[in-house]
Amino acid sequence: MGTLAKPSKVFWLVGILALLWNLIGVAMFIGQVTMSPATLAALPADQQDLYARMPGWINGCYAVAVFGGALGAVALLLKKRIAMALFLLSAIGAVLQFLGVFAFTDALRVFGASSVVMPVFIILVCIGLWLYARRCAARGWIG
Repeated sequence: MGTLAKPSKVFWLVGILALLWNLIGVAMFIGQVTMSPATLAALPADQQDLYARMPGWINGCYAVAVFGGALGAVALLLKKRIAMALFLLSAIGAVLQFLGVFAFTDALRVFGASSVVMPVFIILVCIGLWLYARRCAARGWIG
């Protein structure tokens, strides 16, 4: 394997922001799956029911999305080509997670139409990071 090209300063900024973004996602995932009974009981009844009926595979997709993204960001910062696959896995996990949330639960009714905005943004960020990693590979910044 040859020498990698020197990445731009934007590369490092994107990598650090991607890592921070995905670590926030990891923290939110952990907070959701380890929610105490007292915290759950403090939620409105319809939200309690939503969490109680959430299919386990949706949380699995959530884990793939956030941990895949965090590992993808680390790989990007380490200039490893596997970042592309990890970011793609993260995007697929996010798409499946949110499709599941809105297709198999009452989330839209419980949280309203505006609840779709953040999931769409998250999916776009995931896809953007995957495309960015592909561009970095094409420029010889990761290998």
